Amino acid sequence: MSDKRKNIVLRFGIVYSIICLAFGLVLYRIIVIQFVEHDKWMALGAQTIKTNIVVKPFRGNIYACDGRLMASSIPTYYVYMDLRVPALHEKGGKLFTDNIDSVGIYLSSFFHDRSAYEYKSLLTRAYQTGEGEFQLSPNRITYSDLKKLKTIPLFRLGRNKSGLITKVFFRRERPFGTLATRTIGDIYPDETKGGKNGIELSFNANLIGTPGVSVRQKVANTYMENVQVEPVDGMDITTTIDVDLQDIAEKALVDGVKQFDAAVGYAILMEVHSGEVKAIVNMQRNKDGSYTENRNGAVSDMVEPGSTFKVASLMAAIDDGRVKITDTINTYNGLFKFGTRTMTDHNANHGGYHKITVAQAIYGSSNIGISRAIVKAYGRNPSEFVNKLYSMKLNERMNLEIPGAAAPIIKHPNDKTHEWSNTTLPWMSVGYETQIPPIYTLAFYNSIANNGVLIRPFFVKSISKNGQIIKEFKTEVINPAICKPSTLRDIRFTLVGVVEDKLGTAQNVKSKYVHIAGKSGTAQISKGKEGYTNGGTKHQVAFCGYFPVENPLYTCIVVMREPGKGYPSGGTMSGSVVKNIAERVMALNSNRRPSHVTSDSTSQMNMIPVTKVGYYKAIRTVMAQLKLPLAANATDWVKPVADEKQTNAQPIAVGKNVVPDLSGMGAKDAVFILENMGLNVQVQGRGKVISQNLRPGTFARKGTRAMINLQ
Repeated sequence: MSDKRKNIVLRFGIVYSIICLAFGLVLYRIIVIQFVEHDKWMALGAQTIKTNIVVKPFRGNIYACDGRLMASSIPTYYVYMDLRVPALHEKGGKLFTDNIDSVGIYLSSFFHDRSAYEYKSLLTRAYQTGEGEFQLSPNRITYSDLKKLKTIPLFRLGRNKSGLITKVFFRRERPFGTLATRTIGDIYPDETKGGKNGIELSFNANLIGTPGVSVRQKVANTYMENVQVEPVDGMDITTTIDVDLQDIAEKALVDGVKQFDAAVGYAILMEVHSGEVKAIVNMQRNKDGSYTENRNGAVSDMVEPGSTFKVASLMAAIDDGRVKITDTINTYNGLFKFGTRTMTDHNANHGGYHKITVAQAIYGSSNIGISRAIVKAYGRNPSEFVNKLYSMKLNERMNLEIPGAAAPIIKHPNDKTHEWSNTTLPWMSVGYETQIPPIYTLAFYNSIANNGVLIRPFFVKSISKNGQIIKEFKTEVINPAICKPSTLRDIRFTLVGVVEDKLGTAQNVKSKYVHIAGKSGTAQISKGKEGYTNGGTKHQVAFCGYFPVENPLYTCIVVMREPGKGYPSGGTMSGSVVKNIAERVMALNSNRRPSHVTSDSTSQMNMIPVTKVGYYKAIRTVMAQLKLPLAANATDWVKPVADEKQTNAQPIAVGKNVVPDLSGMGAKDAVFILENMGLNVQVQGRGKVISQNLRPGTFARKGTRAMINLQ
């Protein structure tokens, strides 16, 4: 019994000693790790954990007034291969050697930049040297391409076995190409810097969002990333821009500046009662003769407005009771001396107007007629004239949403910072010695159309988050009554006469389809100290008006600078563009239906209209609104063919990288398809596509110039 107890005590002692020894060893290792090897293990831990990784938010979208997307951030990816992953080296690298040939073949057919042999050689060399991030292509790919890449041999096994690594970047895409490019704006290549110009810059704080933070740690040869702070995506901006009206204005202006070889052209279309800018175009001529939007001159150019300012001068004098439109003014032979300077009318070489009424001075844009009327009314106290303009709020900054927007400069006789001479008043009355950006001239004429209410033009309707409106922008009244109602009636009368009277300088603006009123303006461009004529006389031509006269819906201004062809004339040059815009806008807004058209009793005409080749859903919407039969069940691009009873939509093939047959398609749809393929598109003519330089069925290589002819 005693021996048995001794054995138990002995065994317990042995176990206890082992436990104490193990505990001592653990304690020893803790002490060594904590105090002796502390720096070594901390350094190793730092290699496996990466903190404060920025998680980029999605930049907000920019929409047209009807919700169509105008700018959006599309994720794109750089793709790499980490050839150090353990799975590629197990069993003598069997996984790598078994798949390298097929990987090379697939990568060659996917990127089209190297042969299969080159890919195999480069990957093998990187594998042997243990390269961590071998870049498969210098170009970024889309998300859909990335999904395809992950289906090829080896890569379909996942990141831990294949070593496939992606780095995401965001590319700002504009589905409607160059439409309203400068107004929508650009962002910097490094999206964290935000907007560069336009609405992208002005509303950058709303669009950019808030970055998040994540921590990445290596666990069992696998990097695990955990988001600690979620990113907050940017808000969305809905603009006032109407894509269809913008398209009309841009096409009309480009045709105009090309026809008259102008260096610069601006066009703005504004909704009369709301102040919403529906279209704005800023075209500058490049060295190669093409026109692109390079700056927001329509809101930033400080220019002398010329004869379009005569209407403001006359409004001030009529409202003060100092002038009537029936007053007679002697303009003599088109030459008249104010102080030491001689003023000239545009028809001086034809003998001038001699005695005309004030209204006729507006019709015929007589400098002498308006200047003599204003000098007679305010010559003894020019301050009263300028004070009247100030009371009309024509000099106040409107705080537009476009960065770089300027404000009018209408100098005052008592302001010593600007020179005032005895010739300033007559020249100011006809639009010289003042500087007014085109959009301010537009706002003034809009007040005439808007029953005397001067409102601020604006470009953004709302800011929203996840479909919920955060902030809404509404019409802002600057001056509820710019003049008396009787003054407004007289001014409107004269603006109709500019277009319709036999003396009118804008008779070519008269349209059979829409009643337009407005004022032309032709001004010499000052070159500062060099004057107006040194180095050759340059002109700015403009027309600003509203339509339809009976119930004004839109106000429009078109300005061209330095036209190189034809006699400089605001009515002929800029007026023709305004007329084109007005007619097309009103045709777009027409409520006519096929039932309104009287059929020809002498022949059975086919009442089904001819429809352009285009996007099926858009065609379906139009046909439904017109209550016309359409037979199809397509989803993408179609060729409509009409018979006696209905329109049949035949599908046409439009692939991602293959040039389609664009025959019969409108310019907007054709450009949309080609630019989405990465092609540089050049359009000639207008109407429907009749020819294209890239043969249908050929591979669409990015950056290639695609030319389409329309008729």
